[in-house]
Amino acid sequence: MNRIVILLAALLAPIALAAQEKEKVVIVDDEDCGCELFFIDGIQTTRHNGLFGFKREDGTVIAEPQYKFVDKFHGNYCIVYNDYEQCGIIDRNGRIIVPVQYPEVNYPTDGMIRFKQNDLYGFYDTAGRIVIEPQYRTASGFSEGLAVVLIDFDSDYAAYRFVDKSNHIAIDADYEYAFSFSEGYAIVKKYDRFGMIDHKGKEVLPIKYIELTPMVNGHFFAVDAVEEKAALFDKRFKQLTKFVYEKITGYSEGFYLVERKGQKTFLDLKGKERFGLYDNANTFSEGYAMVSKNGKYGIINSRGKTILPIEYDNSGYRSMAYVFSENLALVEKDGKYGFVDKSGNIVIPITYSSAYQCTEGLIPVRMGGAWGYIDKNGKQVCDYVFDVASYFQWGRAEVVYKGKTYKINADGDCVKACKTYPKNIKFNF
Repeated sequence: MNRIVILLAALLAPIALAAQEKEKVVIVDDEDCGCELFFIDGIQTTRHNGLFGFKREDGTVIAEPQYKFVDKFHGNYCIVYNDYEQCGIIDRNGRIIVPVQYPEVNYPTDGMIRFKQNDLYGFYDTAGRIVIEPQYRTASGFSEGLAVVLIDFDSDYAAYRFVDKSNHIAIDADYEYAFSFSEGYAIVKKYDRFGMIDHKGKEVLPIKYIELTPMVNGHFFAVDAVEEKAALFDKRFKQLTKFVYEKITGYSEGFYLVERKGQKTFLDLKGKERFGLYDNANTFSEGYAMVSKNGKYGIINSRGKTILPIEYDNSGYRSMAYVFSENLALVEKDGKYGFVDKSGNIVIPITYSSAYQCTEGLIPVRMGGAWGYIDKNGKQVCDYVFDVASYFQWGRAEVVYKGKTYKINADGDCVKACKTYPKNIKFNF
């Protein structure tokens, strides 16, 4: 799709963030293996002789170390590997749901687990039973009770159809392509054009558009074959805007970020353009968005008020610049960096030669040619001695000192690859 771009990651970001917030993550240092092992929702990764397993927080073993690689638990399930070509799924009790023998296994969607065997796809249920034998060259995950599968009729003809969890054809129609159901509707393709159907297979949006985006929050975009521009529709298939948009960057907090005549603007769910036109902009995050005009950057809020005047710089390689993290946004002016609060006040002076966003109360900053850390009040908590310093995540940060990489905790203590870590680096002084 090169006429219109929609970033699904941006659209689904609120869902992903909600999932992260539910995970309780604690890092445990394992001196024997020189690595870090994770507690997630009360389950800890363990390691012995190069193999991984799991135990509960009270020490109860769930699975003895036996797997070559393991993922972290996602809800009740975790993908584990015997090697690069053999994976399966276990549950929170260590029970094998999908045997560890397949080249590809996916986490459950709609209670069904897609797996691949001999280049064909089938499905397990979450009780560990094969309910659809491997038989499809292509298959989506299940959504709203249905999955998209590629049916081979003969060597010359194949088509996409929808099957239910009993592997019965649920919609008796053949499509050149089809997408999973979202909010009650699915995008389908015929004769190089796209439309939408409902669960009964009824064509609810004519198959005449050259592109469609999935239904998200009761809205979607369609691209007209004549204008080759996008318009916004609602779930009743009412057209809310004209076909004028060249690009849809993403959706967040009630607004689509769209592009018209090379300029960005925000589109609300009624199809009304808001807050003017910009040369560039980001989607809203926590009620704020970065905007730019004439090579300068600033911040607006979701009411359209300018919080930070559009007069700052952005060297472009910091994806978090001008996005609030722990109520602070990193800003740049004349080659120097500092931080503003949500009222646009400069709360950490713009004096640093480089910096990254605030996480877990600490900020990596560079003064001259060396990196150190300050707290969110701007107080120096570490000597400026590192070649490079990263931001903290889950209580850990990576630092480079004299060309060697180490991992430290929030007290400045080395927790990984520590044999050559200097003892005289001051932290929290």
